[in-house]
Amino acid sequence: MLDIEKRNVLILAATQALFQTVSVMVITLSGIVGWMLAPNKSLATLPIALMMVAVAATMIPASLFMQRYGRKAGFLLGAALGGVAGLLAAVAIWQENFSLFVAANMLVGSYQAFAQYYRFAAADAASAAFKSRAISWVIAGGVIAAVAGPNLVRYTQNVGTVPSALTYLSMVALSMLAIMLLSRLALPAASASEVQGTARPLPAIMKQPIFLTALAGSTIGSAVMMLVMTATPLAMQICGQPIGAAATVIQWHVLGMFAPSFFTGNLIQRFGVLTIMTGGVALLLGHVAIALSGIAYLNFLSGLILLGMGWNFLFVGGTTLLTEAYRPSERAKVQATHDFLMYIAISIATFSSGSLLSTFGWRAVNLAVLPMLALALLMIVALGVKQKRERKKHQDGLLLSNS
Repeated sequence: MLDIEKRNVLILAATQALFQTVSVMVITLSGIVGWMLAPNKSLATLPIALMMVAVAATMIPASLFMQRYGRKAGFLLGAALGGVAGLLAAVAIWQENFSLFVAANMLVGSYQAFAQYYRFAAADAASAAFKSRAISWVIAGGVIAAVAGPNLVRYTQNVGTVPSALTYLSMVALSMLAIMLLSRLALPAASASEVQGTARPLPAIMKQPIFLTALAGSTIGSAVMMLVMTATPLAMQICGQPIGAAATVIQWHVLGMFAPSFFTGNLIQRFGVLTIMTGGVALLLGHVAIALSGIAYLNFLSGLILLGMGWNFLFVGGTTLLTEAYRPSERAKVQATHDFLMYIAISIATFSSGSLLSTFGWRAVNLAVLPMLALALLMIVALGVKQKRERKKHQDGLLLSNS
């Protein structure tokens, strides 16, 4: 029988898979549905952009809700919002109501805000030795989404008299299944140190280089990924690729995002978190090189796979590094602040995606990520140098005390 630690992680991984399936379906289709419903085609990616705004706006309220009522209650509420979102989106398509479709996508964002805490719930409930693997296992749930999401879009999009309506209705079923699984979650109660421990002011925590580097890794990795991924289906359509081709590219991209999670935790344990984060930057630079070299189907496919892998290394690495930046009594506010700032950056990137693509083209979308990647690399290297100096100073101190 599985111990409670691993059982909780597997439940969280399964519900992550269900949530990510919903997310992949929205990313794959909402830009295209937005293009059909929007009164102005420049607003085509507005549903996805406002979904990200809703994530950011819900992050802190979600954290406060779960601090008061528990993470399980919050996760159940989030999944319920996902079910309502699917229903509203189908009605919006049927009525050709762009505003209602935008509102439905924003509810998906609220679902995502609660789901973002799945990885933190796994990390906080895991032993120190299991922590990085617990994070990886939960994020690896997205592998199922990589297969299920695009295929659900492909096989439901043209079923019925109202195209795409059934796709969004299927999100209701996925959300209900998530609720069934989450009802079996058994997370440990808050420890005494978490409830009564001394907590530092948030600005003091945020000034730490380790916090800033964790934030830079996960935020820049996610912003770069969303900027490019949001533009990809439309860019492929503009380049004459069929919707099915875009769905396949997104499917392989999502596999690139989540499949490495089966071994990212082990790589972090073996080589160190900063080394893996540096590898993430290198993979994202590889995507840029491929994207700038051409607009053929294989350019989109191979580039988006590297984009996903680079995101994984930076996101898992950043999340793991963040757990070293706070005490148990500080975790709720630090986790909420980290993800709130991350989704502000993602929202800006998503908003910029459509206008960058329509005004300047696919090449400009990819060139725009280079300054962000340079900043992430600089911060990772700077923290590595700082930690190396601290270790050397500590070793010199031990030598002096023993002499």
